[in-house]
Amino acid sequence: MRSVRARAALGATVVVALALAVAGLAVLLVLRANLTDQAGLQAEVAAREVAGQLALGVPYDRLETGNEEDHPVQVTDEDGRVVAVSQDLEAISGTGTDRVTRAPAPTPSPTASPTAEDGDDDDDDDGTDSPDPARGEVSTDDPDFANGTATVDGDRADYRFASVEATNAAGLTLTVHAGAPLAAEQRAVGSVRGAMLTGLPVVLLVVAGVTWLVTRRALRPVEGIRREMAAITASEDLSRRVPEPGSHDEVARLARTTNETLTALEASVERQRRFVADASHELRSPIASLRTQLEVGAAHPELLDVTGAVADTVRLQALAADLLLLARLDAGERPGTALLELGALVREEVSQRTGDRIPVTVSVPEEAGGLEVTGSRTQLARVVGNLLDNAERHAGRAVAVAVRAEGGGVVVEVTDDGDGVPEAERERIFERFVRLDDARTRDEGGAGLGLALARDVAVRHGGRLTVTGAGERGARFTLWLPDAR
Repeated sequence: MRSVRARAALGATVVVALALAVAGLAVLLVLRANLTDQAGLQAEVAAREVAGQLALGVPYDRLETGNEEDHPVQVTDEDGRVVAVSQDLEAISGTGTDRVTRAPAPTPSPTASPTAEDGDDDDDDDGTDSPDPARGEVSTDDPDFANGTATVDGDRADYRFASVEATNAAGLTLTVHAGAPLAAEQRAVGSVRGAMLTGLPVVLLVVAGVTWLVTRRALRPVEGIRREMAAITASEDLSRRVPEPGSHDEVARLARTTNETLTALEASVERQRRFVADASHELRSPIASLRTQLEVGAAHPELLDVTGAVADTVRLQALAADLLLLARLDAGERPGTALLELGALVREEVSQRTGDRIPVTVSVPEEAGGLEVTGSRTQLARVVGNLLDNAERHAGRAVAVAVRAEGGGVVVEVTDDGDGVPEAERERIFERFVRLDDARTRDEGGAGLGLALARDVAVRHGGRLTVTGAGERGARFTLWLPDAR
């Protein structure tokens, strides 16, 4: 039962078995009811025939009851005494009385016309016909039905009995119990039940086999996907892809989604490898420079470049901080939920920049109520600082920062009058460790992490960071963050 195919086959078999059992039971009940009603109708016809004879005044011993094996008849009076039975009827049940022997009560005679023994002829002396004898009547109410048994000439069988009341000419109410055999109903029900019991296992075997084969065929691509995923895991080759079936069902969508996941995983792993390689390369330069300066200082104290060592240490510290923040962002660190006034944050960040070669022009509206955002103050301050550092690095004579409300959020716009960013490179500059000017020294160009870190922080705060041209020359970096409201 650890196999999906086995569970599917078993489930389908159980469901079909239950459905067939319920349907078969319903068919048997309907068939039995119809055949029982048919037998009851036959019994009613036989009972009414006998009741009609009683209403006409036929004596009990001259009643025509028909074939007693097909329609055994028992007639009782108002007191339940048996007054007439079919010939060869030896036992009966289900009619209210089991007696088959006529009671010794006097048998009422039917009203008849005068006979020749009385000295009367068929015609009166005046030549007129004699009047018709008095007649009884048969009840028109629906008969009562009951199942029972009867033994006729030594043969015992089940019958459906109908009870019909009749009143004879003497005013005596009699009840005629006539039966119809249930043998046909029993044979039909037994045949159908036997056929169902014989066919049910065959049907269930067919259902189980077909379900097994269909499920096996449907899950064959899944097994191929599993084997390929196991091979990818063993080989650690993320460039491989699982086979995609040509169908357009759920398995095909699973394969496509799996390949999309492998593509994203491959890109992520490749990005991490490149990140580690670039980070190692970037860290190696300031560490090597710092080590060289310290070794020279240890050997020749008069040649120790303290200023250069401090600069390398600061650069190394900034690079380590950027790498640590990127690692936290990649790990899924969520921004804070503090309420921040972005205009005040920009003013504070600009006021702390004492070593800029170009003064920064700040434009923040006096009303600050509509410039509030939520997030991490440290991370957003880092974004503003990185944008200003980038502008200072490439500006010719002017750097400006403006804050305003726009599009349901707050915009921080940093512009410079440098050479700008070529349109084809405006997305690439946000990749990690990317520097467009390869001729620049690392000290002048930075490590290529500032803009990448700024965009990651903006995205994780629900915002965006883009770059466009600033007029004829220069670049404009636009940071949009959703309004705190």
